[in-house]
Amino acid sequence: MSNSMYTKLINKEAKLAVIGLGYVGLPIALEFAKTIKVVGFDINAERIELMKKNIDPSKELDSSEFEGCDIEFTANIDDLKDAQFFVVAVPTPIDESNLPNLAPLIGATRTVGKVLKKGDYVVFESTVYPGCTEEDCVPVLEEVSGLKFREDFMIGYSPERINPGDKEHTLQNVIKVVSGCCDESLEDIAKTYELVVQAGVHRASSIKVAEAAKIIENTQRDVNIALINELSIIFNRLGINTYDVLEAAGTKWNFLKFSPGLVGGHCIGVDPYYLTHKAMQTGYHSKVITSGRYVNDSMGFYIGKQTVKKILAQGKSIQNAKVLVMGATFKEDVSDIRNSKVIDIIKELRSFQVSVDLVDPHASSEEMEHEYDVALTPVIGTEYDAIIVAVNHAEYKTLTEDDFKGMLKDEKGVFVDVKGIFRSKIHDLEYWSL
Repeated sequence: MSNSMYTKLINKEAKLAVIGLGYVGLPIALEFAKTIKVVGFDINAERIELMKKNIDPSKELDSSEFEGCDIEFTANIDDLKDAQFFVVAVPTPIDESNLPNLAPLIGATRTVGKVLKKGDYVVFESTVYPGCTEEDCVPVLEEVSGLKFREDFMIGYSPERINPGDKEHTLQNVIKVVSGCCDESLEDIAKTYELVVQAGVHRASSIKVAEAAKIIENTQRDVNIALINELSIIFNRLGINTYDVLEAAGTKWNFLKFSPGLVGGHCIGVDPYYLTHKAMQTGYHSKVITSGRYVNDSMGFYIGKQTVKKILAQGKSIQNAKVLVMGATFKEDVSDIRNSKVIDIIKELRSFQVSVDLVDPHASSEEMEHEYDVALTPVIGTEYDAIIVAVNHAEYKTLTEDDFKGMLKDEKGVFVDVKGIFRSKIHDLEYWSL
């Protein structure tokens, strides 16, 4: 083992390259660069220029995190030629039909294939269905490089567990699942990741097991939230507040604490579709997972419709109504708008000819327009018939009922509190939450 890949890396005789420097790739590249030589590669040259100036384009990391790192940022494939350990951390989204879109992953794999040499290692971090690494990525590596898997190069899979905006569960302190294509590669990959993950690593018995473990982490959350979302629809019809019910049930030691809400983002709202797609290929039609997805994907439209009903119940004409939606990102206190379900609320309101203003202290109006054709309103008005607090940004949590009253046209204003954080603070307004 004296000349193992791990030894070469720690002796700085070999470089590690991270392909894809988004919210997953950049933190891991910087963390590795504290102990070994790293090349950070991304196809987006503008983003690379920002990173060279110690700026994280995803706005997750402080500039101080770049300091003291042995890293070279590049958008030039030639700079990858002397790397020997490749970590692929590109997004794995779904297309309009909710089918896996492997284009970014296969593109990154082709890039690695072009610079792959004998003895190199390739580890994938993107969330995929079980079998994807070996069945979809390895053939591309072999075809582009002309090398033979296992004889000439080794592969592994180690799923990311980064939670955007979470300063507590960081790369260093969350156990990392690792896998390799043989005992030797598993050991090398595990020891390499141990350099950056203080919490330690879990050696999975195979690459497929590691892929499956990652995908069910998010699928389990998705199904649990879907159950609570469905209960919230039922309790609404029964005239009971879901949060009051959850608080009461939550006093039992083994009751799982989930709350209703919009399930967006690029993990929980996406990953289950990878699993159901693979299940379909084996001839099994998933029922629990797909119905959970159906419930969660329809929550934005449900919230929009309930808001319209509340405005009508106040005796107002819906065509002349104006609604303020507060929060556009997929979760609180982050700037990430990918797969935000807030857009579904807006679409539903607009389908009733309602005029909608959208504000968010973290999101970029340009990005919102580019992604969803919805711009942010620069200034909050005072003439709204309803307010929907869709995302619990810290900036909103301190607002009082009087603050909201000042934004509403009259005392018949409707207040929709998607996540139920104001339920004890709103006394005069017409209040509704999931």
